[in-house]
Amino acid sequence: MGNASSIEPTKTIFLDIDGKKEKIMFSRHCGSRDIHDLIAHAAGVSRYAEISLKDSAGAFVSLNPTMPINTQSSPYKVTSKEPSPTTDSSNGDGEVFTQVLSQVASQFNKVFKVEEMKTDIATRLSALERKMELEGLKAVEIEKCKRDISDIKDQIWNAQKKFVDFNRLSNETHTDSSETQNVSSLSDERKISLKRDVPSYPKYTLSQETIEYLKQPTFDIWHWEPNEMLSLLEHMFHELGLVAEFNINPITLKRFFLCVQENYRNNPFHNFRHCFCVTQMMYGMIHLCHLWEVMTREDLGILMTACVCHDLDHPGYNNTYQINARTELAIRYNDISPLENHHCAVAFKILSNPECNIFANVDKDTFKRIRAGITMLILATDMARHGEIMDNFKMKLEPEFDYKNKDSLDTLKMVLIKCCDISNEVRPMEVSEPWVDCLLEEYFNQSDREKMEGLPVAPFMDRDKVTKPTAQIGFIKFVLIPMFETVAKLFPVIDSTMVEPLRIARDRYEDMKEKNSMPPPPSQSNKKKTVTEK
Repeated sequence: MGNASSIEPTKTIFLDIDGKKEKIMFSRHCGSRDIHDLIAHAAGVSRYAEISLKDSAGAFVSLNPTMPINTQSSPYKVTSKEPSPTTDSSNGDGEVFTQVLSQVASQFNKVFKVEEMKTDIATRLSALERKMELEGLKAVEIEKCKRDISDIKDQIWNAQKKFVDFNRLSNETHTDSSETQNVSSLSDERKISLKRDVPSYPKYTLSQETIEYLKQPTFDIWHWEPNEMLSLLEHMFHELGLVAEFNINPITLKRFFLCVQENYRNNPFHNFRHCFCVTQMMYGMIHLCHLWEVMTREDLGILMTACVCHDLDHPGYNNTYQINARTELAIRYNDISPLENHHCAVAFKILSNPECNIFANVDKDTFKRIRAGITMLILATDMARHGEIMDNFKMKLEPEFDYKNKDSLDTLKMVLIKCCDISNEVRPMEVSEPWVDCLLEEYFNQSDREKMEGLPVAPFMDRDKVTKPTAQIGFIKFVLIPMFETVAKLFPVIDSTMVEPLRIARDRYEDMKEKNSMPPPPSQSNKKKTVTEK
């Protein structure tokens, strides 16, 4: 149903172009660049010319939709200047690119109405804040206002992020086209449908040395490109007999891994490389502990698939932030493991696509068990449940672990995926330490946003309080070592291959902390201060 507000008013501006009277008309939705091009056309100059307007008093007038209107008797004086020619082709190209980029930015602003949105949001925010200050508001109304303000802050944050990402994308297009794909992968849109089909990456022939190395906890995950990681994941599923067990079409397996890769965001830590890292550690533990002797291939398939999917579409902000900020995920899942529930939902959304469903050829009862098992394992990766799961596992170790008991076996599988999810410090220092830097970067991003939004900030995430040694020492001593020592009671080989590296890592970080806390000699105080600041 139409109304008067749907009629777009136009603005008329009168111009004096070298003594010739002209007038232009434009709507309020036009951008500055549109007005510039309109005047350039009226003046008979190129769109790249510099154009300025002066009123009858000689004051310059800004070229934008909000410029004051004038009359035919007091037109704006138009002055134009064509860009000077240059013999340097690269400078010319750069100038043209700048002009084009300016037009693109103007069109972007026009299409998405960024300025109008910011004005509208600011108006709504001011109205809500005034509303909260009024006396007599009921408690329920106050809570509703707080929720609305939080939603508006999210809109502002997302709008700013999209605009910054757009500018960054434009700049990187000019300097390095290959980096554009990396920036575009930061999009918050859910990409459940496969964006590319096989074969999109070459078939790699793995050497026997690589095949054996892949089974080791010391495997260096930093040496592999994304396409190589996809091929290694394929190899793991084939080598464990999972393709035969579930009658998986090899092309469907490729599509599944491609779709999984597309649904991991480009976070500093929770990204596709972390997914590969966790899955490879599970593959290593299967071989190290000979898990096929105590589990079925169906169980192994559930373990491996859960590892592949365990952090799908992770936004880079943990459950504490989701709950405190009252995000859509926290509301949807009632503050109960919102991220882990979301990872499960995305995983089975991918599997609901026939092109990616690696379990399409199993019967209904088998799929029901697979779905329940994967969901159970992904939900177990919520560290808020760590104490509960470990206490349950310790009880089942006494007097003797019963591999034939389903509840006991489920608990073991939950502990195994937990071990793999936080197993970075089991690896050699040159492999594990970069992960600490990645994790701290993600923590700092979250704490910065929490400070901006007035939310509680965890000390271990605050860039002003945490250091690499303090971040790791407590975690290794009180979480990692006790957990792996408990698993080693079932599989003694873990003590030498995993627990011992953890003890070495603990000692290394304690030495690092001690060296950082020692006062420097007087002659080296300035040098020490510089190092600390870095």
